[in-house]
Amino acid sequence: MEQYIVVGRILSSWGVRGQIKVEPLTDDIKRFDKLKKVFIGTDDLPARYDVESVLYLKNAFVVLKLKNIDSPEQAEKFRGVYLKISREDAVKLPEGRYFICDIVGLRVFTESGEFLGKIVDVLPTGANDVYVVNGKAGNQILLPAIKEVVKQIDLENNKMIVRLMEGMA
Repeated sequence: MEQYIVVGRILSSWGVRGQIKVEPLTDDIKRFDKLKKVFIGTDDLPARYDVESVLYLKNAFVVLKLKNIDSPEQAEKFRGVYLKISREDAVKLPEGRYFICDIVGLRVFTESGEFLGKIVDVLPTGANDVYVVNGKAGNQILLPAIKEVVKQIDLENNKMIVRLMEGMA
């Protein structure tokens, strides 16, 4: 499992004090209220920044003031970069719920053991997420994240067991 979890994407600088405007990539936008530190950069060498303040824009975006980023020019350097937190600071998920970063990369098998491919993306929809699987034959399989299809998720062994419905593969 990855050490860091993505919680947002930096869209731009905001204001004159070096704040950053963030697109939240989390189910609960208010989770930013509890953040004391964030990480920016690659997983190999992320830079830690302490959070000084949090502001919400139309309950759709978050504006963060990070310590030691004090000008629009400094903030602008982070445009398009993902904002991460350490796994230990992540919200505890209820049983049967998973972080997207833990789902992407899982090997997908049918109940009979046939390898279908690897999950390369998760698409949020109104009703349920959809797992995008790059199939072994170069095709793409879209799997709805519903209990009738997803039978088991085994993060320790990096695999998912599914029951394909008619027309899925």
